[in-house]
Amino acid sequence: MSDRPQTPLLDTIHAPADLRRLSDRQLRQVADELRAETISAVSETGGHLGAGLGVVELTVALHAIFDTPRDKLIWDVSHQSYPHKIITGRRDRIRTIRQKGGLSGFTKRSESPYDPFGAAHSSTSISAALGFAVARDLGGSIDSGLGDAIAVIGDGSMSAGMAFEAMNNAGHLNKRLFVILNDNEMSIAPPVGALSSYLSRLYAGEPFQEFKSAAKGAVSLLPPPFREGAKRAKDLLKGMTVGGTLFEALGFSYLGPIDGHDMDQLLPVLRTVKARATGPMLIHVLTKKGKGYAPAENARDGGHATAKFDVLTGEQKKAPSNAPSYTSVFGRTLTALAAEDPRICAVTAAMPGGTGLDLMAERYPSRVFDVGIAEQHGVTFSAGLAAGGMRPFCAMYSTFLQRGYDQVVHDVAIQRLPVRFAIDRAGLVGADGATHAGSFDIAYLSNLPGFVVMAAADEAELVHMIATAAQHDEGPIAFRYPRGEGSGVTMPEKGAPLEIGKGRMIRQGSRVAILSLGTRLGEVMKACEALEARGVSPTVADARFAKPLDRDLVLQLAAEHEALITIEEGAVGGFGSHVAQLLGDEGVFDTGLKFRSMVLPDTFIDQASPEDMYATAGLSAQDIEAKVLQVLDVEVMGKRA
Repeated sequence: MSDRPQTPLLDTIHAPADLRRLSDRQLRQVADELRAETISAVSETGGHLGAGLGVVELTVALHAIFDTPRDKLIWDVSHQSYPHKIITGRRDRIRTIRQKGGLSGFTKRSESPYDPFGAAHSSTSISAALGFAVARDLGGSIDSGLGDAIAVIGDGSMSAGMAFEAMNNAGHLNKRLFVILNDNEMSIAPPVGALSSYLSRLYAGEPFQEFKSAAKGAVSLLPPPFREGAKRAKDLLKGMTVGGTLFEALGFSYLGPIDGHDMDQLLPVLRTVKARATGPMLIHVLTKKGKGYAPAENARDGGHATAKFDVLTGEQKKAPSNAPSYTSVFGRTLTALAAEDPRICAVTAAMPGGTGLDLMAERYPSRVFDVGIAEQHGVTFSAGLAAGGMRPFCAMYSTFLQRGYDQVVHDVAIQRLPVRFAIDRAGLVGADGATHAGSFDIAYLSNLPGFVVMAAADEAELVHMIATAAQHDEGPIAFRYPRGEGSGVTMPEKGAPLEIGKGRMIRQGSRVAILSLGTRLGEVMKACEALEARGVSPTVADARFAKPLDRDLVLQLAAEHEALITIEEGAVGGFGSHVAQLLGDEGVFDTGLKFRSMVLPDTFIDQASPEDMYATAGLSAQDIEAKVLQVLDVEVMGKRA
């Protein structure tokens, strides 16, 4: 406790209402103390740091001016919400964030009335805020009442089409609505694209630095004494920059850009728009990711995500690695293949570092494309590359690929285009919780005709699957792999393409066969060691392919054993369901085969360590052992398993 910062004024803030009794000078002090408390807390827990530090002043100002929780404050993505959580009654739990039983790393409706809308994926905030605004005007929530709706969205999130769909609709409906464009020139990776350049042009010229009024846009909203000066500023700038024309064309009154770290600008502007706005307003706020903490400010990603760290030095406290991460294996392997094949290219959606494509980008920058937070476009762009004769690898996290599913179906699968989907963060991912879990890709891809779906059992298998995908030109193909380090197996010098739809035998046993898909194979082998001590010796096979199924392997295992158990790191409707369909079609169940499918349960699992999450899901080595004993009706300690 002695190492924690002194925060005398913040200590008096138990809810946003406490901010509203403070002077502007005191609010500035609260912001300073809130920044120190955020740094201290994240140093102990790890988590998202830079985005939260960038919105400290904005967080204090919004809660001080607006009447939250009656006014609905919606954070886009919400990884920047740690300061928000501290001043909305959750400070006593902030050092549990992203841990089992602790606070979520994102906003969560069930956690607090100050979190009116849950998030973790980008570009949803304006749509949700518009929904609240319309519900307000239609008389929703009569008991508690609905006030203003405020969406805080980053410039990176504005690259997604959904944000513009929402703004277009909001402008048409002309509802009172506030959108805060938090322009920090960075999403997770440095932003890309024309929109980012447009935002940069809004404030790149020197004239902007001369005006502190922050009111270039909606001049009529300003108090009379400031109106004429702001009008002159606007006239002077006319023709020198495109200003807020884009937003105004969508029906929003545009105001800004203003310094998001200057409370002397933030507070009066927010007070003015709250008092005077009648329709949709966009307030353009300039911030710096990682603001106020040098190690975060100087990091290339602005201190986006961090492990536990030393506050004084910023040095992260990471455990030594015994094996390469799956992500780095993908990046290195694809880069090596790209050296041999000029048709290989790669597409990612604002995650070049997160997917390992930064390694390839360093060597072949003209063949790596970061499309920004725009998964739908990224998938169809990849389809176009494939149709044009390239061999594109579309690298996305499983949870983010969901956003482009319609494009996967219509633009890739129906046209049988050979897009290679590299699906990172497959399975349960730990501290990011349910919103980032890769639970559904096996099910949502395996039901598509002509799709090949693979799952790597370890990092060596991943190398072979990347090589397989590179050579597969007959249609779409996907391979999935988890977050984190591999298992430490011996790595091949070069990947060997696998025969499509063929699994492999791992060990021969009797009575019961376990058919594993993905990295639960390691847990299966641990379970086998325990089962051997009980006199049970399972057969184990690695399916490798969820689609097409290895029919011969499945039917052989079914014919030679009393029981067959499938296991996967995916939801109901995936690999096990396809195996059951095959067995049913072939009449195998008529022979008396006992079949069980171990999958993720039909629930969303909250954050914890991956090991704890898999234990909760019933997919640990102990669970596998128990399932084998149960299906064989083996007596354990005088009881049936």
